[in-house]
Amino acid sequence: MLLQDGRKIRFLGINTPEVAHGNQPAEAGGEQAKLWLQQRLEHQYISLEGDSEAQDKYGRTLAYVFTQDQQHINLQLVKNGLATVSIFPPNLKYTEALLAAQQSAEQARLGIWGEDAYAPLAFQNLTTDNYHGWKRITGRIQAIKQGVKGSYLQFSDQAAVQVDQQYAGLFPTLESYVGKNLEVRGWLYRSKDRFTLPVRHPRQIKVLDR
Repeated sequence: MLLQDGRKIRFLGINTPEVAHGNQPAEAGGEQAKLWLQQRLEHQYISLEGDSEAQDKYGRTLAYVFTQDQQHINLQLVKNGLATVSIFPPNLKYTEALLAAQQSAEQARLGIWGEDAYAPLAFQNLTTDNYHGWKRITGRIQAIKQGVKGSYLQFSDQAAVQVDQQYAGLFPTLESYVGKNLEVRGWLYRSKDRFTLPVRHPRQIKVLDR
């Protein structure tokens, strides 16, 4: 979002699907989120509320956005199924409210939650064609491996969840995930035939069999 004073705003705590740009097609739900925002915010006065960090690495202002009648736009996007929760510690001010809104939208299959692109994907079915974008990956954790920057919860030798050392203190004992079926949410990275999904917060992980 671009303000009249030239500032670019990055909505804290959420991620909306990408719209078409360059040679990249729009992600499912991207145009709907853009239209919703335009209808509510274009040429309107807003207020911004910050969190622990003022800007992201691209120089964008990080903010929770409120309308003149105190509608929390970040929360409304999630509540309407137009955005997913994206947790970036230490910016955690509205995390629980956003997660509750996401759970309600997901249960009601609103917006993106009715799209096949956002359905859970078993790690065994990951390919070089389908790993792009925000994903919900499922599978049983077989082991933990230690790396230079942190730990890896191994679905297999080809797929793992990465917990960097800087975020490790937010998580329960990682051994507690071994042998459990998980759903893990976020963005995957690929190196040759190996897929890695970094997580920054335990609420990106859902244990499916307690």
